[in-house]
Amino acid sequence: MSSPSAADVQAAFCAVLVDEWARAGVTDAVIAPGSRSTPLVVALDFDARIRVHVVLDERAAGFLALGLGLATRRPAVVATTSGTAAAELHPAVIEAFQAGVPLLAVTTDRPPELHLVGAPQTIEQEGLFGSAVRWEVSPGLADPAGAGSWRSMASRCVAEAVGGGSGRGPGPVHLNLAFREPLLGAGSRVQAPPGRPGGAPWHDCRPARTGPVPGEVVDLLRGHAGGRGLVVAGAGGGEADVVLQAAALLSWPVLADVRSGCRVPSSPEAPVIAAADALLRIPSCAAWRPEIVLRTGAPWASKVLNGWLGGLPPEVPQVLVDPGGDWRDPERTASHVVIADPDTLLSAVSEVVAGRSRSRPGAEPGGWSWQWSTAEAAAQDALGAQLAPGAPFSMSEPAVARSVLAGLPEGARLLTSSSMPVRDVEWYGAGRRGVEVVANRGANGIDGVVSTATGLALAGDRPTVALVGDLAFLYDAGALIWLRERDLSLTIVVVDNDGGGIFSFLPQAGAVEPDRFERYWGTPHRLDIAAVAAAYGIEALALADRGALDALVSDCSKPGVRVGVVRSDRVANVDVHDQLNRAVEAAVTSALAGAG
Repeated sequence: MSSPSAADVQAAFCAVLVDEWARAGVTDAVIAPGSRSTPLVVALDFDARIRVHVVLDERAAGFLALGLGLATRRPAVVATTSGTAAAELHPAVIEAFQAGVPLLAVTTDRPPELHLVGAPQTIEQEGLFGSAVRWEVSPGLADPAGAGSWRSMASRCVAEAVGGGSGRGPGPVHLNLAFREPLLGAGSRVQAPPGRPGGAPWHDCRPARTGPVPGEVVDLLRGHAGGRGLVVAGAGGGEADVVLQAAALLSWPVLADVRSGCRVPSSPEAPVIAAADALLRIPSCAAWRPEIVLRTGAPWASKVLNGWLGGLPPEVPQVLVDPGGDWRDPERTASHVVIADPDTLLSAVSEVVAGRSRSRPGAEPGGWSWQWSTAEAAAQDALGAQLAPGAPFSMSEPAVARSVLAGLPEGARLLTSSSMPVRDVEWYGAGRRGVEVVANRGANGIDGVVSTATGLALAGDRPTVALVGDLAFLYDAGALIWLRERDLSLTIVVVDNDGGGIFSFLPQAGAVEPDRFERYWGTPHRLDIAAVAAAYGIEALALADRGALDALVSDCSKPGVRVGVVRSDRVANVDVHDQLNRAVEAAVTSALAGAG
């Protein structure tokens, strides 16, 4: 028998990588078609433990893998051919890095002799994603002499992606693989290194979920139990039950971002505040001053809330729990930055506070918690009246956001795109249980939203609804290719205001002449969104009333992909938001005065 060829070694190398990834828990791979990636594609196709999804566009492929990582908290492999195809993964890699989503970006490369000589489809791919990765490795051409390192490298890729290596939490890993032609070989002709017994991964490197809890911070929080404290809960700020239990024992209101999981129906022990953005626009509420603020998770989208926190005087301690050490403090007002697991810290606080007296003076009329809970109840009543079916603003953008969140069946997942949809859900979504709300708020871009939603739906663990703007939808319309052929349940609600609606809220809208504003910021597309979806073979319909919208959302568990389009007007939308804020202010002012 002749000795194995270089192509055989490449094939064996890829088979080992795929085997080790599967051992480490990888279940999905996304392939953007190309030639140079052939050895890896063949290995993935032959391994039944990993589902393979083919996506024509590399940028869409990257975001689909991101969505799978969001849903499963395991890295999905996304593989490209060489050249600019590899560069197309950069937006998804940045989002994964900023948002802490595990991702394994595998770019395939030309061999060394084809670099720096003008060879086609050849760029310098080492370090392609700069600092936006948790780890990267470019091992060069597969060599039998280095076969002993293959399994370790593959296993470390997954460990680094889930945060077990760097200690900075989950994120993207870049693996750049050079392959030389011929690209097809027989891996069975190579004596590849065996894996560990029982299908175990080569390295068992798990992210630490416990660590030293700063005693002085626990004492600081305990010292304000029952006082004028606040919990500001954002996405990734700990398990909702743990956050809410600590808040209840401290007797502090919880300002809960819809993505935190903490936005549930309120309780007397720890009022859950969903309408914080609207409340803090009211001068009398904005004048309330906490004694201490505990911040967990990512910042809200609301400039009003973030600005209010930034305006608190320096003597008000603000404790930021930041497990990844990312220093998520844009206003630079945190007095204590605690690099610790939120659940561990909050559990320690609950333990030391649990033995205290259960009296809750703040819940009495006129008290701190009473103020927040009374204002929240009045705000939700006002919003409900204005946004209910048949009400004046029943098909406004805020009403669509509130209705979609409320209408999701138990166990569903909602993806909101950046710009206005994520804000409308954050500002107007009422408390409810049993759903998960996610968004690409690492870099806050609108790119790749449809692809991310597809990845979430492909995880198969729950029905998925995406609430997106028209520009976000059109930006990623290529993701609709072959979508009807995939086995998933995905509903996409598109709010179509013919352009960039968020810019109508910014100073440019009033400071620039209308024609110039429309050209550079409004950017009307003048397209029929339903027709665009239909062109890709996707069922699409216009949603003219709440009955049609509610029916579409309630049916999101049905197999298949559906697109519903709600028409809106950008200028009128600004006025709707203003009127809603005025209605909340009137209701809250009356409630506080009457109850006082």
